[in-house]
Amino acid sequence: MAKKIAVINDLSGFGKCSLTAAIPVISVMGVQPCPMPTAVLSAQTGFSSYYCDDYTEKMEYFRQEWEKMNAHFDGIYTGFMGNDTQIWQVFRFLDTFYKEDTFLVVDPIMGDEGIRFPFCTDTLLRDMKALAARADVVTPNLMELCLLTDCDYAEVIRTICLNGRNDEKYLVNVIGSMAETLLSQGIKTVIVTGIRFFDEEDNLMKIGNLTATKEHAELSVFPYIGGSFSGTGDLFASVVAGGIARGDEIFRTVELAGAFIGAAMSDSAKENVPRNEGANFEKYLKMLI
Repeated sequence: MAKKIAVINDLSGFGKCSLTAAIPVISVMGVQPCPMPTAVLSAQTGFSSYYCDDYTEKMEYFRQEWEKMNAHFDGIYTGFMGNDTQIWQVFRFLDTFYKEDTFLVVDPIMGDEGIRFPFCTDTLLRDMKALAARADVVTPNLMELCLLTDCDYAEVIRTICLNGRNDEKYLVNVIGSMAETLLSQGIKTVIVTGIRFFDEEDNLMKIGNLTATKEHAELSVFPYIGGSFSGTGDLFASVVAGGIARGDEIFRTVELAGAFIGAAMSDSAKENVPRNEGANFEKYLKMLI
């Protein structure tokens, strides 16, 4: 019987993000995704106009019905939370389904590149910290790592740049020390995504994903393609969740996720795909089998 992951996220008709990214990725990795929508949108929120049907109150009906079915999940993966009430719905879900043999992946979506998203109120940040602290694996970008650890994003960037030490070892030391704050809370693995830096030795911009456990920290590096596309964070976290479910080693899973997303982004950049449309990942799903 296939492993099952409860995927708690929104469903957007356009944008190749959230559940429309998670479902194909987790499925092709041989794991059954069980979607629990937090909202249904005509298109992701980066578009100039969209319709949104909030499912916050309906999340409890999913929990109740799955509990009646005596459902069991090998993993639980949470993504975009639009308000703190949704996070409390997740807490209730965890109280029911988060067992000793279940892993929890939390993608703490709150901001990017020094910008805190408007929905990320102080209350949501407080509750997201509490949710992340219960996770086995968290996948923040650098901005979200700063929010979770009460660090100043601008100061972190300034520290890296002023030291003129954009080499991989220095990044592992600086960002890894921040990740240790979360590891000390009981989180098993912290994966910091989308770290951009200039490699002076190769004279190239690169992008890396830092994987940190209590035993080891490792930076997985790829060429920086440029630009950004909707849903890449969702694709990344989905590969991580799928890899854990099928028993893959976490550092190799992060390498696979980076290569998969890099291929999709490169393809999208060549075709000049608009950012909000999302990356052309479908033809590269075979990389995950």
